[in-house]
Amino acid sequence: MGLSIFDLFKIGIGPSSSHTVGPMVAANRFLDELQANQHFEQTQRIKADLYGSLAMTGEGHATDVAVLLGLLGEQPDSVSPDKVPEYVSDIKNNDRLKLGGIRTITFHFDTDLQFHFGSSLPSHPNGMSLTALDANGQVLYKNQYYSVGGGFVLNEQEASSNLSTNLQAAPIPYPFEKGQDLLDHGKNSGLSIAELVLENEKHLGRSQDIPKDLMAIWQVMDQCIQRGCEQTGKLPGGLDVDRRASDIHKRLINKPKEQWDDLQSMDWVSLFALAVNEENAAGGRVVTAPTNGAAGVIPAVLAYYDRFVPGNSEQGIQTFLATAAAIGMLYKKNASISAAEVGCQGEIGVACSMAAGALCAVLGGTNEQIENAAEIGMEHNLGLTCDPVAGLVQVPCIERNTMGAVKAINAARLALQGTGQHRVSLDSVIETMHQTGLDMQDKYKETATGGLAVNVVVC
Repeated sequence: MGLSIFDLFKIGIGPSSSHTVGPMVAANRFLDELQANQHFEQTQRIKADLYGSLAMTGEGHATDVAVLLGLLGEQPDSVSPDKVPEYVSDIKNNDRLKLGGIRTITFHFDTDLQFHFGSSLPSHPNGMSLTALDANGQVLYKNQYYSVGGGFVLNEQEASSNLSTNLQAAPIPYPFEKGQDLLDHGKNSGLSIAELVLENEKHLGRSQDIPKDLMAIWQVMDQCIQRGCEQTGKLPGGLDVDRRASDIHKRLINKPKEQWDDLQSMDWVSLFALAVNEENAAGGRVVTAPTNGAAGVIPAVLAYYDRFVPGNSEQGIQTFLATAAAIGMLYKKNASISAAEVGCQGEIGVACSMAAGALCAVLGGTNEQIENAAEIGMEHNLGLTCDPVAGLVQVPCIERNTMGAVKAINAARLALQGTGQHRVSLDSVIETMHQTGLDMQDKYKETATGGLAVNVVVC
């Protein structure tokens, strides 16, 4: 399967790739299917039913809002976060929805969008159903969708066919399913992991100007860091979590460099991650990397490279993103990047692994050292649970991104001290993560029914 770099890095809005971006994409696909089946003009009402994790933590993750935005025809990468409250208010107050931005239909928010707590659809924990009805209440069209992590969506037909994404296979010069495949291609071709993936990217047709589009991804990440460092106040959702990035940023920029200690750069890395995930929690624009809940790890480590590593360059930024994407593809193909499937090891753990390998690459690591760094990044996130307090992507999610970023830097530097030879392969740790996720109880997989979610008092 020819996954693209731009499948791993998508521009969207917070707070969740699987609960916000995915359902928005699913609703967009539903509109397309209505048009394709010539039911769009006859549709007078839509019913949306959310199941599994989309129900259990859907309200805290703005899944209901995402479905509405998708039915309006809004796209994750272009919708204005500032306009979202206005859109939702109009639907709720007037019992109407402009389907696809074209036709006004009846939509009763309290009855036409339902959270089915405790019920799941068969193919994935993040399941939803959309139904179109005519003027007489007769079903015109219905389909089920699964948000399988990182904004990837399968409809019922694709899920039944055991497809891992809704993308079609494309011929590429360096196909790979395992980390060992990347190492073998590298030995045979003399190319780095980034170069292998960039050569593949040329054949996928997703970008007419790959370097430009990679820099655009970095620009969105960097802008998100900057916005996060400027915003103040409390995050939405009722937990009364204060934004901290702005105050930390002021303290750091006001501290003279001659007073910096040997870990000052790590304070900045934590700030970068904090800023991104506070923006994500507020519903701001972020890059899914590979998910929204873990969206701060890769930007924070890339910002570390950009601000603190001598000799940094645009080419280095592109190498970083291409290497990170290659590693993310391995997890997507062989395990999961969905916390609802495997816990937070599939989000923060994967982001840490991606960032570790990518940083190792731009610091001059060999393919073997890069693979080692990525392995270290995941090995020490195995078993990480997803237990969001009040179902919000705030506690412990925001701080967890800072931990993942710092751990990634440590993993990269540790791998660079070795030769690339190590006991546990990246392929082995990916399989272990997958098995651990399957064994993990559902209460630790984004349902907010275990861990911190039940042991922290919400006042």
